[in-house]
Amino acid sequence: MERILVSACLMGRKVRYDGAAKTSGDALLATWRQEGRLVPFCPEVEGGLPVPRPAAEIESGAGGAAVLAGAARVLTAGGEDVTPAFLAGAQAALAVARSFGVKVAVLKEGSPSCGVLTLYDGTFRGRRLPGRGVTAALLELHGIAVFGEDRIAEAGVRLREIEDAGGTAEPGGR
Repeated sequence: MERILVSACLMGRKVRYDGAAKTSGDALLATWRQEGRLVPFCPEVEGGLPVPRPAAEIESGAGGAAVLAGAARVLTAGGEDVTPAFLAGAQAALAVARSFGVKVAVLKEGSPSCGVLTLYDGTFRGRRLPGRGVTAALLELHGIAVFGEDRIAEAGVRLREIEDAGGTAEPGGR
């Protein structure tokens, strides 16, 4: 049975920057939970950040790949550089994913760690740009298909492709 890495906040864990959860009511996610497929994980908490914590965004909306390359930082609105915690959390997520043989991840959209399609632009004004968070970028770089919580059905299609291929299908998430 294929395992799926999932943002812990989507599973009802109060790990977000504001101390809240963003529990998903998606039926497929609930089915996967009942089947024991889900591996809940919060890279920001595992990277050493507290709950609650100051909101953080990637400077200039650069995206997770730029942070991984050392070309951008993750900053709080007060200017604190929290990049090391985001990098440590991403590495921890990758290690957990590898330990469970994860090939698919469902992550919280918009997060500087887990955003899959969009991120906040780094100005703390609520504006979004296309891009991936630090963890999403690292997982994808290592062949794990990443999907936001609004694309769980697409994650299900990918999971079926992997299982139909005997767990060896090529990566290709969104």
